[in-house]
Amino acid sequence: MGQIFLELGRAFAWTLVSALAMGVSLGIVIKIFDAFTPGLNEIEELRKGNVAVGIVLAAVILATGLVIGLTLHAPIPV
Repeated sequence: MGQIFLELGRAFAWTLVSALAMGVSLGIVIKIFDAFTPGLNEIEELRKGNVAVGIVLAAVILATGLVIGLTLHAPIPV
């Protein structure tokens, strides 16, 4: 019974680590993306209803999430 709680705790801890890594990484990636597009204010364009900017930002977020997710779940070499 104790082993089950240990594994549940470990899974919960990895969930917190993954969520933290995702939040920090997405913030960094959005700042980098913003730096690469100096003449474009993405947030303002989204407020105007520019769907194309929303699709590009969604693609950046999904790609970042995929890379981070695969990295966190990769087996650790021994």
